[in-house]
Amino acid sequence: MDFHVLTLFPEMVSSGLNTSIIGRAIDKGLISLNTINIRDFSKDKHKRVDDYPYGGGAGMVIQAEPVYLAYTYLASQIQEKFSGREFSDGDKKRPRVIYVTPQGPVFDQRKAQELSEEEDLIFLCGHYEGIDERVLEMVVTDYISIGDYVLTGGELPAMVMIDAIARLIPGVLNNEVSSEFESLHDNLLEYPQYTRPEVFYDRSVPEILLSGHHANIEAWRREQAIRRTYERRPDLLPEANLTKKEQEYLNRLVKQDKGYCSHP
Repeated sequence: MDFHVLTLFPEMVSSGLNTSIIGRAIDKGLISLNTINIRDFSKDKHKRVDDYPYGGGAGMVIQAEPVYLAYTYLASQIQEKFSGREFSDGDKKRPRVIYVTPQGPVFDQRKAQELSEEEDLIFLCGHYEGIDERVLEMVVTDYISIGDYVLTGGELPAMVMIDAIARLIPGVLNNEVSSEFESLHDNLLEYPQYTRPEVFYDRSVPEILLSGHHANIEAWRREQAIRRTYERRPDLLPEANLTKKEQEYLNRLVKQDKGYCSHP
């Protein structure tokens, strides 16, 4: 997969993602990261890309033209990769352009899985008071948020999403199954993890993890994931993929919790 980021701060994105697992995946050619500086497409002699908003108000707005020129330049590069291919709709392949904004639906693991199936993803990072609405209407395909709060710019949200998506690309993780069984698998939080030493400040590793009985260990981990989700993120449970036995276990947790609350 090829990730492309339209930004005013390309060094921020590249330095943040060229490390650890994602950096190694880039080095191996499993994914690529292409940062495009929107300022390079400004026709202003000082490379200015913002101006005052029509109608007044605080702050500045990124102009439409440099964003559009940066996008068309990038889109033409992407199109070259697909030259000679036939597409079912008979049209040129248009890359998905994600505008990171609090106004979009919140990014989650399902969206990460969906986006990981693309060959190219473009992230458009805003700054100041945003980007001229006209160019957003022209190029953006997806509006996505990482939460209901405001950040200085779109670079950090773009990096968060790229990290989550890249982990789902085959070969990026050393353990091919780890992305499948970590947090939010089946809409459940991850079970607790332990490593050496066996005893730490009088706290022991759960005995079942030392048993070597893999079926019992997996059952225990599943129950722990359900318990942790119930205690910390109960909002996830309505869409959790539970067996009949697991649903009965959850029902017992709820019943016990209500009984405890009613008899302090």
